[in-house]
Amino acid sequence: MHPTLSTVRTQQKLIQTQRNNNDCYRIFNLLTSDDLLDKVEEQLPEHRERLFPPTETLAMFITQALSADRSCQNIVNQAAMQRLISGLSSCSTRTGGYCRARTRLRLSMIKNISQYVSELINDLTPDLWQWKGRDVQLVDGTTVTMPDTANNQRAYPQQRGQKPGLGFPICRIVGITSLSSGALLNAAVGLFNGKGGDEQTLLRSLQFLGTQYLIAQNS
Repeated sequence: MHPTLSTVRTQQKLIQTQRNNNDCYRIFNLLTSDDLLDKVEEQLPEHRERLFPPTETLAMFITQALSADRSCQNIVNQAAMQRLISGLSSCSTRTGGYCRARTRLRLSMIKNISQYVSELINDLTPDLWQWKGRDVQLVDGTTVTMPDTANNQRAYPQQRGQKPGLGFPICRIVGITSLSSGALLNAAVGLFNGKGGDEQTLLRSLQFLGTQYLIAQNS
């Protein structure tokens, strides 16, 4: 085989491998699949056709959150490479455009799509995986710290035992997970302490799915 042809084929194979391993590309295909396309489109905000439209931005954001390298630079590099592989024009690998596009994603859009996916997973779970014909829902809580910004401090004050300026904003999260499917069905976020800052209060704010369910909770 001619060495030049061999090199070209090797490069083509490498590009195809990179495309197949591009998590952002796979997530985008999932969001635009038959099962999700209508739901995603009804949640889209009004937008202009930009370099990073909402659906692509959401796919990048999900990939970024799941990646070992969660930097904005890494996900923008992935997107830029995917454009070239797909035969589109090249784009800048600066992160500013993506970061601005990410701020335009509505929280309600992300939440509604997440809940829809969870319900879809649960509906497709075989009955054999259930416990005595019932879907057991597990309730558990945790806490997370957030970047130390003025807005976060106002909404989610740091722990009382810490001196001002020496701690991070902290919030409490309570979630409902299906034992059968492992899907997170619903979650609530609230204060770490003070009024409404306990798991029972957050749990009461959540909607349970039907009557054929058993609830298991740590106490």
